Amino acid sequence: MGTGRPAGSRNRTTLFREALESGGEAIIRAIKREALKSDPTAMRLCMERLLPLAKAQNSHFRLPSVETAANLMEAISAVTRAVAGGRLSAHEGESVARIIESQRRMLETETFDARLRVLEGARPSVRREEER
Repeated sequence: MGTGRPAGSRNRTTLFREALESGGEAIIRAIKREALKSDPTAMRLCMERLLPLAKAQNSHFRLPSVETAANLMEAISAVTRAVAGGRLSAHEGESVARIIESQRRMLETETFDARLRVLEGARPSVRREEER
């Protein structure tokens, strides 16, 4: 039988959560008190829990076609210009650049696969000559 936690026992996270729940209201009141005294950590904690995270707006950006390796530079340049011109946020630009990077890897894989097929196609004729 394997070693580990005994059957039915609770993990540390569960135990910690239960300990916090028993004093949770007192903890919340203490943090609120500190936040009202302008404690920056307590204020940040309260704000993070009270306000939903702002979602990035959906910018409209026309990405140039990326079907060949030559298109990659054009696409990255277009993203850079859009970020510099304020049409895309830095976060949005980074996201689009990741998409372009994914396409670059796909193109690289396709090129490698095509080259490998050519080499493998040439190989049987080499074997036939060796067999003679």
